[in-house]
Amino acid sequence: MKIRYGMVGGGPGAFIGAVHRMAAVLDGEWELVAGAFSADGAKSAETGHALGLDPARVYGSYEAMAEAEAARPAGERMEAVVIVTPNHLHHPVARAFMERGFHVVCDKPLTNTVEEAEDLCRLASERGLVFGVTHNYTGYPMVKEARARVRGGDLGALRKVVVEYSQGWLRTLLEAEGQKQAAWRGDPQRAGISSALGDIGSHAHNLVRYVTGLEVVRLFADLGTVVDGRVLEDDATVLLELDGGVRAVLIASQISTGERNHLRLRVYGADAALDWCQEDPDRLRLVDAHGDERVLYRGSPALSTAASTATRLPGGHPEGFIEAFANLYRAVAAAVRAADDAGQPASSPAVLDCPTVQDGARGVHFIHRAVASSREGGWVDARYTPPSGS
Repeated sequence: MKIRYGMVGGGPGAFIGAVHRMAAVLDGEWELVAGAFSADGAKSAETGHALGLDPARVYGSYEAMAEAEAARPAGERMEAVVIVTPNHLHHPVARAFMERGFHVVCDKPLTNTVEEAEDLCRLASERGLVFGVTHNYTGYPMVKEARARVRGGDLGALRKVVVEYSQGWLRTLLEAEGQKQAAWRGDPQRAGISSALGDIGSHAHNLVRYVTGLEVVRLFADLGTVVDGRVLEDDATVLLELDGGVRAVLIASQISTGERNHLRLRVYGADAALDWCQEDPDRLRLVDAHGDERVLYRGSPALSTAASTATRLPGGHPEGFIEAFANLYRAVAAAVRAADDAGQPASSPAVLDCPTVQDGARGVHFIHRAVASSREGGWVDARYTPPSGS
């Protein structure tokens, strides 16, 4: 049976909502049955009509949607909600649906404050709900291969990590021109205390954690606003000390002229190194201690089980952004079924092979510690202790 879901956000002018819908449908495991696609009832209805939904299940607010869907018969009511709104709505929307027993898929960053993030962690644990956070880059097969190589010791003891996420789309004051995506990202009331770091730096931080398994111990951040008239930062450089004294640097920039979506991860060990770039995602470059290179390709029989499982097409047939997103939706679907069928803990990493609500909380904590460091002009402790009961 397909998992019935509803979506909050993703109406006219949105970008990521359509991506979520395409990813969810790719493996035939999800069915969109309801939505509150915009706070404007007419726009929400317009989107629902375009998607072929029953008009009775298209709402003008998430509150109305949560109440009405929870009242539907068990075989008809939706089972999960997908949240693709600006950041400030993630917490209230997630809480409204979790209180009524719905599983959650939420865009990143998880929330605007650490307190909100930890509230969702506790609620997911108390209610036994699946909660996936769409750091979709973890869904790429060659990222999973990188993880397997690092965790398997192929690189030797880790020494240095460099992660860069550079874009150029905000090189001008695009928000002043009424561009919807730029406008909310530059507004502290909606985006929170950070823009570039919260938007794309959160992906970079999660990618480092996912591949290496290491957490940030302390950090030194330089967050800068380059474009005149912008309130929040559009460029960030963060020095990191990871577990075991491993050194790292994280760059998140949205004013790097000419860059499109340049996410690149390099991990250096005592014996070897690896290099992966999102704009060429089917390749993983391995380098030995002498500088000799070996390139692994998605679809190769030499890859790990994790990478092979995340692959749909034979090598040479490109897979990319949508497929990586779909791997997260497939993982959440499996977790929902496992939780329902076998009573396993819904948020257990053994069950949910994608970033969880706890991962999301760590990301929010990282953002806030980086902002504090930049304001103080020095190193700050960045260790995170999960809240009790989560």
